[in-house]
Amino acid sequence: MLRGLYTAASGMITQQRQQEALSNNIANANTPGYKADQTAIRAFPELLIQQSGHVNTIPTTQGGFNIPLSRQLGGMNTGVYVQETIPDFAQGDIVESGLPTDVAIHQREVPDENGAVFFMVQNEDGDVRYTRNGNFTIDADGYLVTNQGYYVLDEDSNNIQTDGTIEHITPEGVIPTAGGEVTLGIQYVADVNALVKEGNDLFQGDAEAVPADVEYALQQGALEQSNVNTAQAMSDMMNAYRLFESNQRVLRVYDESLGKAVTEVGRLG
Repeated sequence: MLRGLYTAASGMITQQRQQEALSNNIANANTPGYKADQTAIRAFPELLIQQSGHVNTIPTTQGGFNIPLSRQLGGMNTGVYVQETIPDFAQGDIVESGLPTDVAIHQREVPDENGAVFFMVQNEDGDVRYTRNGNFTIDADGYLVTNQGYYVLDEDSNNIQTDGTIEHITPEGVIPTAGGEVTLGIQYVADVNALVKEGNDLFQGDAEAVPADVEYALQQGALEQSNVNTAQAMSDMMNAYRLFESNQRVLRVYDESLGKAVTEVGRLG
């Protein structure tokens, strides 16, 4: 009976975590460059149930002897769990914003199935991170920064100093300034599944210079929207809620049965 309690409880915890991921996706449906989280649900290892203690008597000339035997009853699943949360890096829709500091990445052709290109930014600790959110602005010191205040980096991993405004950004990421041309730092990740999501649309991991066979273009005055399918996310949330309620009812039945075993059966003894 206790195994049933644990199985139902693991189902409730799994659906709760599924709800949390879906809620976060819906909350960021309008966040530029946001990549929806997908939960990978796995089952705990299946157990093989055996009946032991059965005794078989082998006759002998001196009266025989007993041999304990076991009998296989079958397999038993012990519940499910969320193994990991994986971002979906599918390209989001490109929507024009009209702001000269906004930049969107059009990813056209990559040699690797899980490859993608990203902007380089610097987080508050001075470390390089990667993002697809091109919702940039210019701070009070004239530096190009993200909406969260992270410095946008050039191809040499330096902060980008502007003249207080940006007139033009080429499809290759070149920005003309008074001090000369600056190129936006664009990096390539061959396997996006190896990236670690940190929040604020930032990813941590290993990247490289964009290979020659990777085709992409930057569009000024536009933003890549999130790839969250809100209708599908709402449907998945309702399904997760129903599964949570089903496991809750099973858990309640086990609890009532356990209570009867303690009170009524114990009283008979």
